[in-house]
Amino acid sequence: SFYEELLSHGILKPLTAPIEGMVVKEGSYNYMAPQGISSVVKYYLKQSDADVFYEQHVTRISLRDGKWEVSRKMGPPEQFDIVILTMPVPQILQLQGDIVNIINESQKQQLESVSYSSRYALGLFYEAGTQIDVPWAAQYITDNPCIRFISIDNKKRNIESPEIGPSVVVHTTVTFGSEHLDSDPAEVQQLILSHLERIVPSLPKPDSIKCQKWRYSQVTKAVPNCLGQMILHAQPLLICGGDGFTHSNFDGCIDSAMSLAEAVKSHL
Repeated sequence: SFYEELLSHGILKPLTAPIEGMVVKEGSYNYMAPQGISSVVKYYLKQSDADVFYEQHVTRISLRDGKWEVSRKMGPPEQFDIVILTMPVPQILQLQGDIVNIINESQKQQLESVSYSSRYALGLFYEAGTQIDVPWAAQYITDNPCIRFISIDNKKRNIESPEIGPSVVVHTTVTFGSEHLDSDPAEVQQLILSHLERIVPSLPKPDSIKCQKWRYSQVTKAVPNCLGQMILHAQPLLICGGDGFTHSNFDGCIDSAMSLAEAVKSHL
């Protein structure tokens, strides 16, 4: 039903563009988001009528008079009846305050067992009218130590137009990501570009470049024996979930979200 709804609103569309080297699993379907994956999140936030505050870096969670006091890097602390944590699991374990003692030993062991792959993403942006002459919309690379995936993003999303310049997205291999996790970003960017030039020598010079470190890319080992969420404290409710409690794709995120919603509903 989630897919049907998103497809009917044009948030998702079937993936029809040619993707070289993609492993197609029997019985699975592939979709793409024409306006980017953030459009899926924005759609659900709009449906919720929630007031959303961005750039709030949570640092500490403590109990105060039967409520959760949440502190952040900037601004005063705020109090909440229920707190739901969906950040990567290692970041939950980095939080300070009463939460440190509230997470019991067994839960701590489960949370500490979660692992993620790390990688870099590189975006190359071009002026409108630039031609990128390759026969594919995206390509999985199997024989390069640095690059795993290249996408001509506007081609993949079927939104080629004379007004919008093309963009190229590059994802590095997991090995490269872990080896260069704390390297100088400028050096990493140059390394990726030199490999890219060898793979696609015909690529024109971009108008601008953005290199993004993705420390928690995909879950390689999720919380074991878990139903998509974990209750850390019952009254007031402190609960955590996300793909670290299922698996890293849209289905995994939906499974965890449904599980969180049920748990929260039963506490209201």
